[in-house]
Amino acid sequence: MGRRWLIGNALWLQVGWWACVLGARCWWWLLIVPLGLAVHLWRCPERREEVRALLCVAPAGWLLDSSLGMMGVFRFEQWPLPLWLALLWLVLASGLRHSLAWAAHPYWRAAMLGLVGGPLAYLAGARLAGVELPLGPAVTALLLAPLWALFMPLVLRLADAAPGGASAARAAHRG
Repeated sequence: MGRRWLIGNALWLQVGWWACVLGARCWWWLLIVPLGLAVHLWRCPERREEVRALLCVAPAGWLLDSSLGMMGVFRFEQWPLPLWLALLWLVLASGLRHSLAWAAHPYWRAAMLGLVGGPLAYLAGARLAGVELPLGPAVTALLLAPLWALFMPLVLRLADAAPGGASAARAAHRG
């Protein structure tokens, strides 16, 4: 796994995020996601382990976001989650063993990434996707920051649990 793979994966995360968020208002953007995931899996050096990571991480994210929705942090039009948000978890999961693997160890990196990146991604995504934040953006961000400081290390750990996980990605990145 070389530098080109990591850069391509990082670009895929950006394209996938935008496709999901824009897909909340215009469904055809969502068509990019299965295509991008198929290309990702086709090019992935360890396909079986990647599928396992996706199947571990995405349901954890679905549970988190549907719980936040039930608690009134978000207000979605679909229950328990809109399709675009469910797909977004697959997109995020597809980067954890690759371009986001640098954050896995030491855990404070993952916590800092979650602390800052989690709330920013949610607030930007909510605004673009038309998700209501009944508590307001500031309170929502203050609730999400510590939650994501805990959750990001967890999802990185889930992805790392697959054989050839983030530990292998970090080793390949160093080499």
